[in-house]
Amino acid sequence: MRIAIDARELCGRPTGVGRYLSRLLSAWEALPQASSLDLVLYAPQAIDASRLPPGTSRLRAHARVLGGGHGTWWEQVTLAAAVRRDRPDVLFAPAYSAPLGVRTPTVLTVHDVSFLAHPEWFPARARLRQRLLTSAAARRARQVITDSEFSRGEISSLIGIPPDRIVVIPLGLTMPARRGDPEVGRRREPLVLFVGSIFNRRHLPEAIQAVAAVARRRPDVRLDVVGDNRTYPRQDLEAVARAAGATERVTLRSYVTDDALADLYRRAGAFVFLSDYEGFGLTPLEALASGVPIVVGDTPVAREVYGGAARYVRTTDVDGAASALEALLFDEAARRALLSEAPAVLGRYSWERAGRETLDALLAAGGMPR
Repeated sequence: MRIAIDARELCGRPTGVGRYLSRLLSAWEALPQASSLDLVLYAPQAIDASRLPPGTSRLRAHARVLGGGHGTWWEQVTLAAAVRRDRPDVLFAPAYSAPLGVRTPTVLTVHDVSFLAHPEWFPARARLRQRLLTSAAARRARQVITDSEFSRGEISSLIGIPPDRIVVIPLGLTMPARRGDPEVGRRREPLVLFVGSIFNRRHLPEAIQAVAAVARRRPDVRLDVVGDNRTYPRQDLEAVARAAGATERVTLRSYVTDDALADLYRRAGAFVFLSDYEGFGLTPLEALASGVPIVVGDTPVAREVYGGAARYVRTTDVDGAASALEALLFDEAARRALLSEAPAVLGRYSWERAGRETLDALLAAGGMPR
């Protein structure tokens, strides 16, 4: 079976969707159907070879660089022309939108519909483009995949797709810290970590202020933020840190290597993620898998994903976040009680399952037996 894949998120420095696609490819290598698959990965520039299956893999994956623009133009014109020419059995679009001018059965992943639920969070042009393209692609798709029951409800109500055309496939975890590792529960540094793209809905100013409040009582506490600042309106997080008297305690980095990120997860004493809205929210689970207790915003999707393995606070409650972070950094009983809930939660998520169920959706869309 030939599967065409929009692989542009594997170019450059892959973040959320790029890691998602890379993990699926790795999971597919181990499946019994691997040798019968022929994957064509289309991208506007060269793909990082480390994100692709090795040459010895049973999974045949061919990267194809397509010139002729980038972004929406590349997707709707260049990629569409390549798919019409190559006539694959199915097209997999892992990042919200897909070419509209193709007849190939399409499986589309929509991780969330924040641009419809909260349009005020996005610039007008980006909001309009994503609303039109995602809605049209989702309505045309043979199957829509999303990451949580919360997102299935949002997609169904806001785009108007019947729930039975939307399949929930939770994301998996791939972390360097092994579950059950004797060091997972060890004493950590007084380091609070945030990892993820920075949006206004994730309340980084409140997280900075909460860490600053803890640091006034515990001078060795600090915050490490890893993520590209995509806020709109733009938030000056350095100015927020200065105003909170925490300039020396806050480190802001737009990107780190996988090795550097693994080191941060190993050292961190707590993780903060005060998000108003997510389709899933993977990085707090990565923290839990590395033995780092988490403080998250109290939302329906957070309760669905993290269950009893999180401290929940209102996303704008600086004092509440500060109190929760201080407890998890310095109260060993509180740390252990929360982390004892982690195995049951983490057991729900695996890339093996995500890969198998995603491939099942692709095979079904392409008319092949599973």
